[in-house]
Amino acid sequence: MATATTKLDVASRDPDGSRSARRLRRTGRIPGVLYGGDAESVSFSVDARELRVALAGSGAVVDLSIDGSKPTPVVLKEAQRDPVRGDTTHVDLLRVRLDKPIHAVVALELTGVDDTTGVKEGGILEQLTRELNVEALPTAIPESIVHGVGEMQIGDTLILEAIAAPDGVTLLDDPATTVASLSAPRLQTEEEAEIESETELVGEAGAGEAPADDGAASPEE
Repeated sequence: MATATTKLDVASRDPDGSRSARRLRRTGRIPGVLYGGDAESVSFSVDARELRVALAGSGAVVDLSIDGSKPTPVVLKEAQRDPVRGDTTHVDLLRVRLDKPIHAVVALELTGVDDTTGVKEGGILEQLTRELNVEALPTAIPESIVHGVGEMQIGDTLILEAIAAPDGVTLLDDPATTVASLSAPRLQTEEEAEIESETELVGEAGAGEAPADDGAASPEE
């Protein structure tokens, strides 16, 4: 559970366009905006490494201090990332009250996949839902929700209703949402088998052919 908070110091900045944001990123700082609460939004910049450490746990509450001011609790609202490198290019943070529930998105982690009965029999487990919408106090939002699938058999389907939420956490998605399915191994179709057989025959025929005549005369000619 995200019971601990992390201190993060940022510097206020003027929201003066993408060119300024690019200059910031070149110096190792990330632009961001703070929203929510009864106060106005504030643009800031933050050291990229310090931001990465502070947000290491998804859903974690961060004590944000702007220009050395008294810290205020915030959570990550959104992070924009470079599509190629994956580096964070911009963050939106949201002011929160520690005594008021908020909505958040947390990862769903399925454990015991390799030991699942159906997988051992050759089945294929496909996880269809990897994130869950939850409601909880900011300090009660988990970094992830874990569920074991060791008892799943071939043909079984796991739905959200079977996932147990941690104490103080409410799952907001439809209980009938399909989380994972365990299907039988894909069988080769007759057409695929015929093509494979023909390919093997052609290969064998090619391997047994005599070398082509290169036009050279035999010693008896």
